[in-house]
Amino acid sequence: MKIALIGAGGKMGVRLSLNLAKSDYDVAHVEVSEAGRARLKEAVGVDCVDQARALDGAQAVILAVPDTLIGKVASGLIGDLAPGTVVVILDAAAPAAGHLPDRADISYFVTHPCHPPIFNDETEEAARRDYFGGIAARQSIVSALMQGPEEHFALGEDIAKTIYQPILRSHRVTVEQMALLEPGLSETVCATLLVAMKDAMDEVVRRGVDKVAARDFLMGHMTILGAVIMEEIDGVFSDACNKAIVNGYPRILREDWLKVFEPDEIAESIRRIT
Repeated sequence: MKIALIGAGGKMGVRLSLNLAKSDYDVAHVEVSEAGRARLKEAVGVDCVDQARALDGAQAVILAVPDTLIGKVASGLIGDLAPGTVVVILDAAAPAAGHLPDRADISYFVTHPCHPPIFNDETEEAARRDYFGGIAARQSIVSALMQGPEEHFALGEDIAKTIYQPILRSHRVTVEQMALLEPGLSETVCATLLVAMKDAMDEVVRRGVDKVAARDFLMGHMTILGAVIMEEIDGVFSDACNKAIVNGYPRILREDWLKVFEPDEIAESIRRIT
């Protein structure tokens, strides 16, 4: 089966190319920048072809391009796709924002990696240090068939498992649910709170605590507190910790903060991203 990979020389494109090279897929690589083509050649050892040649006979097309370019790139190739082609998008933002061109006789499949979990059983050094995923550490993925026949979900999922391997679990969601997960859960909430924790650590250091000591203390507590809160272990907090949470929650978080998951809030976040 032939796949056209658009944006093959970008950071994500090279990651995908390395994993696709391990598969039986016939991949045609497309990259517009000279630097990207050189990067791909060095990393994977493959040459790029022009877009028309890549799309000719392709049964699937992967768009490994930034969210802000998805609409433009998709519109530039949509007319050259054969009916029944599966277009794979690597993030829910552009699809949720309505940036994909209308064409009823092709399929849109959206997939995104969960990245390797903090709590895992990896033992190899390469896997333990594969924080992004797609190299040595197992990670889960989420996927949605936005439009197209049901059999195209299995095809899209097989491509997703290939480009994001090794896989821990594969979850089926809707595009709307994927938007709740990202940017909602992962970026708006998780990334923001992690930045806040880093700011808090820096403030403790500013007030006189040794930086290494502060970092060791925070990283260790993130592990045990996370294990209890996320039910990785059967544990409970001390009365003092529970009282600190009760006192700290309203001091740090606004009362209405969960409204970041309201449809209009998610839509506005996606609008800014795309």
